[in-house]
Amino acid sequence: MSGSTPLAVRMRPRTLDEVVGQTHLLRPGSPLVNLARSSDGGGASVSVILWGPPGTGKTTLAQAIARSSGRSFVELSAVTAGVKDVRQVMDEARTTRDLYGITPVLFLDEIHRFTKAQQDALLPGVENGWVVLIAATTENPSFSVISPLLSRSLLLTLQTLSDDDLGTLVERAVADPRGLAGAVELEPEARAAIVRLASGDARRALTALEAAATLAAQDAADGAVVVSAEVVAAAVDRALLRYDRQGDEHYDVISAFIKSVRGSDVDAALHYLARMIEAGEDPRFIARRVMILAAEDIGMADPQALTLAVSAAEGVALIGMPEGRILLAEAVVYLATAPKSNASYLALDAAIADVRAGRIGRVPIHLRDAHYPGATRLGHGKGYRYAHDAPYGVAEQQYLPEELRGTRYYDPTGNGYERELGPRLARLRALLVGEPMPKREPAARDDDAAGADG
Repeated sequence: MSGSTPLAVRMRPRTLDEVVGQTHLLRPGSPLVNLARSSDGGGASVSVILWGPPGTGKTTLAQAIARSSGRSFVELSAVTAGVKDVRQVMDEARTTRDLYGITPVLFLDEIHRFTKAQQDALLPGVENGWVVLIAATTENPSFSVISPLLSRSLLLTLQTLSDDDLGTLVERAVADPRGLAGAVELEPEARAAIVRLASGDARRALTALEAAATLAAQDAADGAVVVSAEVVAAAVDRALLRYDRQGDEHYDVISAFIKSVRGSDVDAALHYLARMIEAGEDPRFIARRVMILAAEDIGMADPQALTLAVSAAEGVALIGMPEGRILLAEAVVYLATAPKSNASYLALDAAIADVRAGRIGRVPIHLRDAHYPGATRLGHGKGYRYAHDAPYGVAEQQYLPEELRGTRYYDPTGNGYERELGPRLARLRALLVGEPMPKREPAARDDDAAGADG
């Protein structure tokens, strides 16, 4: 039933008309449609870079364009091709163009893995129109493709296939003679399960269908092959998450995780944590991000958050996975539900900005080191007041350089512990400049405090 060729390969569209999804790239008059209709090497022969997640049809589009236009199709992979191979393809393409007037399609899979030297070798062929370059990448070309090549190509972004698109592909594969040729019955619940497990990846959907059909055929006693949701669950262990630890999806998921914790959405934070764990992300990387979150986004609104995050990181390092996920979950729930403040690091950033701008000044003479020989003669330490000898342990004294007198960097929020810290800071600052201490505000009631922590 499955044959020696995978179902996903057998069902690959032969023309653009058979392509499911990516309608935004396949409208009449679009660059890809024009490429498929032209083989004369004229204005339609623009090189393109297809950027999108796995299983969205990058290779399919390249092959369909080559077949529809009558061009020859040459494929290179960064894993096996070197600079010599690229130059050889270019020489052959130039000969083919000169002899037959047809510009070949050169498909480069995973162009983000090509070295700079390999990409440089492509430039003459692209610039002179010896080949129509169709390059595929799952990573942002702005970071992985050299600028000269990027500027000479049209960047097209592919979108994740919708559930309807995947459903159409699955149904077509069940009925098409190239696929299962109607030999199996796919129950609606099984179809839905395959679509759900595929996560927008056509290749994954067809692979899951093939695995389920093979299992159903083995279990069929009376010749009727029925693929049920139970069969799909048995054939496909889990939905393989589209998550490349070195690619864009890695950064997208960790970005969503950070923003969910910052935004106090504990459910979303746990969802993205689960995606990272299931995708095999290094737990130490997750723990580091949790520690940074505790300091950056919770800060002094709940100083205990950093302690908990560090403890979780140490615990994960000691016990490893899978049990380490329990520690990460506790830390993530704590951080997501904690009051938030970024006032501490904003204060430091403001101070750093002053230092970089040259607003530094001399250290006040009464604060300078007076312990080395000759320091007293220079006046170092003269007039310094020992804080512990002053009322409340705070001496009236200037600590900032004269050029920065009165500067305020730290501005606590009204969230969590900083709600209490604000009035205390006002009293401290008053003591430092010899002003009467502000009166202590009455403590907020518990129900009011709960609202302020959000």
